[in-house]
Amino acid sequence: MNELKAKFWIDALRWRAEGAGAHVYVSRRGDPDAGAVLVKVLLPEGLARLFAPVRDFEGARVWSQPLGAGPVAEIDADAYAARRSGSDPDLWVIEIEDRQGRHFLTEPVEAG
Repeated sequence: MNELKAKFWIDALRWRAEGAGAHVYVSRRGDPDAGAVLVKVLLPEGLARLFAPVRDFEGARVWSQPLGAGPVAEIDADAYAARRSGSDPDLWVIEIEDRQGRHFLTEPVEAG
């Protein structure tokens, strides 16, 4: 399977999101070639949704919601990202601030 380098994938996500009027922040930089990516979508009132990549049975990337499908306190999403980055120094954390709460992921997202 031919995967995009992490930095190129993140640049494409940023381009899609910013082109639609969202703001994108890189809160943690990981390995530019092979780092995993967490995507945190910032919502009003201190809430967030978190997306993490997993592989399906055929090896394709899908996005899971490790803290559940509904919004969680942003501090809980940050704590999850901190735990993951403690065990994965190559991890990227991308934050998307969008009034509509869109994640801009193009791969499938599990229901949660």
